[in-house]
Amino acid sequence: MKPQKIFFLFPLLFLLSFKIIGANDTLIKKQNKKTPVFSNVIYQGNDNIYRNNPLKPDEFYSPILQGCYPDPAITRKGDDYYMVCSSFAMFPGVPIFHSKDLVNWTDLGGVLNKVSEFNPHDTGISQGVYAPGITYNPHNDTFYMIVTAFSGGLGNIIVKTKDPLKGWGSPIKLAFDGIDPCIFFDDNGKGYVVHNDAPDKGKELYQGHRVIKVWEYDVENDKVIPGTDKIIVDGGVDLSKKPIWIEAPHLYKKDGRYYLMCAEGGTGGNHSEVVFVSDSPKGPFKPASNNPILTQRYFPKDRADKVDWAGHADLVLGPDNKYYGVFLGVRPNDKDRVNTGRETFMLPVDWSGIFPVFENGLVPLEPKIKMPKGVIENKTGKDGFFPNGNFTFTENFTAQKLDYRWIGLRGPRESFALVTKKGLEIKPFEVNIKELKPTSTLFYRQQHNTFSFSATIDYKPASEKYLAGIVCLQNEHFNYVFGVTKKGKDTYILLERTEKGQSKILASTKIDIKKNIRLQVKAAGDSYEFSYALNGSDFVNLGAPVSGDILSTNVAGGFTGALVGLYATAANDAQPQ
Repeated sequence: MKPQKIFFLFPLLFLLSFKIIGANDTLIKKQNKKTPVFSNVIYQGNDNIYRNNPLKPDEFYSPILQGCYPDPAITRKGDDYYMVCSSFAMFPGVPIFHSKDLVNWTDLGGVLNKVSEFNPHDTGISQGVYAPGITYNPHNDTFYMIVTAFSGGLGNIIVKTKDPLKGWGSPIKLAFDGIDPCIFFDDNGKGYVVHNDAPDKGKELYQGHRVIKVWEYDVENDKVIPGTDKIIVDGGVDLSKKPIWIEAPHLYKKDGRYYLMCAEGGTGGNHSEVVFVSDSPKGPFKPASNNPILTQRYFPKDRADKVDWAGHADLVLGPDNKYYGVFLGVRPNDKDRVNTGRETFMLPVDWSGIFPVFENGLVPLEPKIKMPKGVIENKTGKDGFFPNGNFTFTENFTAQKLDYRWIGLRGPRESFALVTKKGLEIKPFEVNIKELKPTSTLFYRQQHNTFSFSATIDYKPASEKYLAGIVCLQNEHFNYVFGVTKKGKDTYILLERTEKGQSKILASTKIDIKKNIRLQVKAAGDSYEFSYALNGSDFVNLGAPVSGDILSTNVAGGFTGALVGLYATAANDAQPQ
């Protein structure tokens, strides 16, 4: 093309670009009208167990992390304790907490918080990452977090940092299969990785037969040393009894001997913690004669205030020079269903003999334990410390940074959530809650069996393709949607139940929103009620109470607890009746 022709096109290109920019501005304005703004969110937990068991000045509650915070692992550097948990397809991955005393914990967010390095965008909610280990290595003053990632072809990975308060390095892929890895550093600085794996090919004896392997670890190059792997536990404590799912191994050294502690029995009613001893980190390991050292499997299923499934534990030396163990457990509701998921509990550990034993870990678990000697104040729920027991969480979205308790699913919350002067604006994705994709939903874990969750929404849906409201979710195939949408020229509120991927409208009604609408879900055990208020205070139930069965792992399966979220979509398929 000749230069003069190019010059002639400049005015035309300028006019075209001006029109395109103008069109884009118009589009943006239309999108903003379809964008809901959430404000004044209140979560309130009110379980009987806490009302009936008030704390004394020297006590704190267990679980220490309520809701879906399973598979805890813990480490210590000086006076600082760091604890990590599983997060599956929630984002960011691997929540991490910090404490100075094992009682009062600060939420530090997630270890894996970069989509470029951890991207569970196409995984089921129970995939992603789980069963992390965290270990401080005093020989190089470095923290290591090791975990199995079921997304993006990562497999087993390890990340490092000198200071967990300042973030973590990029994942390093490790060349071994299996799950539940943990890294251990000996007194001489040598590293070892232990993990759960399948038996050698052709040697699987029964369903659930697993083994524990150990590898030598190259600390300089951050890799397991090829050819050093060895099976150190085959099946479990007693192979002749066909134990299932030996997993979650942790290595410790005490008084010159090596201890291997593992979960056995599978996450469920037969879950337990067992321990072995050896004179070498590579075995042979001999099981303790008093195994299991922690379990709840021996007690009546209908006992009051039941805590169940105890296991998957880790040990740490406390501030009083006494050992403590963190482990997972569940608190079923009145229908014996698990809606709050697997939570993080704590007990003191007696290690005055050869083997560690969880104190009161072989009797029905109590909701309270004594604070370590020297800890003078329980500050949970105050001064920025993570709450437990019964508490109220109020979110006005006035802080520039969202509380870490708000999470995304399969992607970062920052991709759809924006804090504005009026509240939290959620840009709706063209994805609904039933799809295996990142959703435009800001989630909060259900942390009590009896709770309420309410939010005010400023929203005028543009068409039936748009919906905003509250979602209660166990996974993409099992959930409730309670939201505002359009039918023709009219605005409706509806309640949809999805079970096994099949959706049904339970109730809907036409409404006239003058300014905004307040939505609320209340649960009392298995009974959930959904209500709305057009004047901010006088709530009207939408339909009858419904069962929380589909929000339980008993019905929906998987490994996660129920989530309640602020939801918006531009791909709504729930139509009012």
